[in-house]
Amino acid sequence: MTQIKEWYNRFKQAQTSVESKPQSGRPSTSRNEEFVENVPRIVENDHRITINEITEVVGISTGSVHTILTEDLAMRQVSAKFVPKLLVEHQKQLRLEIAQDMLDYANSDSDFMKTIIIGDET
Repeated sequence: MTQIKEWYNRFKQAQTSVESKPQSGRPSTSRNEEFVENVPRIVENDHRITINEITEVVGISTGSVHTILTEDLAMRQVSAKFVPKLLVEHQKQLRLEIAQDMLDYANSDSDFMKTIIIGDET
């Protein structure tokens, strides 16, 4: 709502740009290439590592570690593990091959579907 009010006041003063003016301040030193490369190695070694533990190892702020994980590396936290949001190409290809094999088996053997056991986690 505050941003809308700011835009309204700008338009009222005959300013047509909605872009924010450049702000002064220190550039971020925590999100450089070195940290963006080190954080995934740490997470790959232990998927159950917490953001606070990564912060202690790398030596940058909690917010910077969280930003690197979520924005730069496109990861999300699932049940206390950090996992990629999207499948890599190899994983997509493997799923496609497995699905194609299942279809081939189902088409070649009429009793194939009777051999599949289904269930839930319980």
